[in-house]
Amino acid sequence: MILVTGATGNIGSALLRELSAADVGPLRGLTRDASRARLPGGVEAVESDFAQPETLKPALHGVRSLLLVSRLGPDAEIIETARLAGVKHVVLVSSITVQTHPHLGAAGENLAVELLLKDSGLAWTILRPTQFASNALMWAASIRDRETVRAPYADTGLPTIHPADIGSVARVALTEPGHRGRTYALTGPEPVTARQQVEAIAAAIGRSIPFVEISRQEALAHMAAVFGDEAADAVLDVTGGDVNDELLTVRDTVSQVTGRPARTFRQWAAENAGLFR
Repeated sequence: MILVTGATGNIGSALLRELSAADVGPLRGLTRDASRARLPGGVEAVESDFAQPETLKPALHGVRSLLLVSRLGPDAEIIETARLAGVKHVVLVSSITVQTHPHLGAAGENLAVELLLKDSGLAWTILRPTQFASNALMWAASIRDRETVRAPYADTGLPTIHPADIGSVARVALTEPGHRGRTYALTGPEPVTARQQVEAIAAAIGRSIPFVEISRQEALAHMAAVFGDEAADAVLDVTGGDVNDELLTVRDTVSQVTGRPARTFRQWAAENAGLFR
């Protein structure tokens, strides 16, 4: 039995589709509301609340492999609950900032979870993805309302990853030998700037989208109201304000692990065009 947490999220939903198509055995998807989850046929939907790890126990019954997203709850308790339930292997979704920006608070928290898992006695595989293509959904309301998209660092290109590629690597790690004890930094196949992302979305929906580059200060004022000052500062650092070669590097990990090229941002935009119309 494989349990996928965040079953309706960008990574979990893609992973469950691949696992279901691959016919790898019993599958279970963890969500906050099983009645609203639309999971692939044959996938058992189960409810739990990560803030209360004891609620995970029924979902973990019979589970041997687990996809876990970092920092959704008290990770030490979640990992220990999984161990006591008989889970043997955990694939952890962490962040590339652990290696590119270790001084940032969130990166330190992700590293702490990685170390908890390594010290747990469970077999492990760690995935460290870069910026998600799906982060572009923060512009969706503006684009649907035909407003101008405003973004800082308009021409800084990051190797943005399609969330389905994270799911593809997770599927291989969960079902094939040779991936336990490995840490994979994951990126898309090419750098893509904010300006290019908006152009790709415009092409996907068939109309132009006005775009304006704004200053870091303007972006911070808006983002801090949503995320808080520290988190907003960190996001702005890793999206253009404090980039480094490690963050900008395009890696072939997706193709090496899965045997097929990583998906482009344009592909993600085409697949999700309806969310911007």
